[in-house]
Amino acid sequence: MVVYILDQVRALENEMLNRIKKQGLDIKPRILIITRLLPDAVGTTCGERVEKVYDIEHCHILRVPFRTEKGIIRKWISRFDDVALELAKELQGKPDLIIGNYSDGNIVASLLAHKLGVTQCTIAHALEKTKYPESEIYWKKFEDKYHFSCQFTANLFAMNHTDFIITNTFQEIAGSKDIVGQYESHTAFTIPGLYRVVHGIDAFDPKFNIVSPGADMSIYFPYTETERRLKNYHQEIEELIYSLVKNEEHIGVLKDRNKPIIFTMARLDRVKNITGLVEWYGKNLRLRELVNLVVVAGDRRKESKDLEEKYEMKKMYDLVETYKLNGQFIWISSQMNRVRNGELYRMICDIKGAFMQPAIYEAFGLTVVEAMTCGLPTFATYNGGPAEIIFHGKFGYHIDPYNGDHADLLVGFFEKTKANPSHWDIISQGGLKRIHEKYTWQIYSERLLTLTSVYGFWKHVTDFDHRKRKRYLEMFYALKYRKLAESMPLAAED
Repeated sequence: MVVYILDQVRALENEMLNRIKKQGLDIKPRILIITRLLPDAVGTTCGERVEKVYDIEHCHILRVPFRTEKGIIRKWISRFDDVALELAKELQGKPDLIIGNYSDGNIVASLLAHKLGVTQCTIAHALEKTKYPESEIYWKKFEDKYHFSCQFTANLFAMNHTDFIITNTFQEIAGSKDIVGQYESHTAFTIPGLYRVVHGIDAFDPKFNIVSPGADMSIYFPYTETERRLKNYHQEIEELIYSLVKNEEHIGVLKDRNKPIIFTMARLDRVKNITGLVEWYGKNLRLRELVNLVVVAGDRRKESKDLEEKYEMKKMYDLVETYKLNGQFIWISSQMNRVRNGELYRMICDIKGAFMQPAIYEAFGLTVVEAMTCGLPTFATYNGGPAEIIFHGKFGYHIDPYNGDHADLLVGFFEKTKANPSHWDIISQGGLKRIHEKYTWQIYSERLLTLTSVYGFWKHVTDFDHRKRKRYLEMFYALKYRKLAESMPLAAED
């Protein structure tokens, strides 16, 4: 999420500067990323009120302290307050556009846009209601951990208040013939004992727009651009993948360095389905003969406090033992160096490997775009964004995360590549073509600012028509959301 925001503001600043120059104006744009101030974040800058974003000339992070009658809340909670005051103080005025991200960010964006009377854009990313099936029916069961009632209510408020909505794919809006869309799932539903939604959102509302992000092309670029390759990282990456020395960063070894590699990188949670991939690989003996498997996920160097990650981590250890994967499989802890990760993708290209994204559901699939931008043939779930990014058999391959038989698809690809190496090149080049046609941050920023102009104008000429809806939303916020938010416990102090 942090990576997405930083790439987004970098692209927006470039496009804003470009438009200002074309229009002959002598003004400087200003972008603020608003988040929570954390006084006790030792060793970080999260306690600073304002921080300039590295490598972005006109962008700063503005951190707002959360206060109660007892003073500043020193622990992280998903709640925002007093943002308008800090924003006005920093800008000495009001913004022209407010963009919200995720449930908590979007509720704040809605309140700010309402108070300041400015254009609002909503980006939901992954909505919990589709990530966790039947979560609205069994909301009480998950309330202590996920606070679904508060999140669903915040989403409904933001969806209906915003001037326009950005989605990465069409599936987020209206789904497919087999899967309900993220927004479509909010059309009508019931939260038993709380309220019933009769008309939550109109999936055919013209406020919906598909604007897909891209990968940072200063980091993720084709493996064929040899003059740009970061050769100073090659030895580090080789040691990371092929080291025979046991350490805390990885488990397992790869005995046959001549095999191509199936590579995956994601969070270690149930939805990302990394353990599912490891199990498919373990069961398919022919696939194990053809390729090695490299997984980058979780952090084995410390004990996780997340119950879901702890369960997946234990499952990984059990799978390695059950299928005797040592020698063909290596599990590496999460890698935070994005620049080196870009070269890691390209080194997998050098040995004619492939990228696998096996998620049960993926709202967009940024790692899919990153891999394809580097030229890596990609296999990814057909549940969510990758179904639109990839054209099966042309720009990559779709997989069914519930069906381990698709491991045969991987076998077929690598057998065909082994017999005819040009097949790998055809899929690689097809992926690159697809990326440059649709999935770049330049295309994203151009469309987003154009939409801001259109919807900003529309907001002011049709404001009278929206007053009844806004009055209803004010009532909904006061009678439902505020009570739910107030019932959420504050993080306990040590």
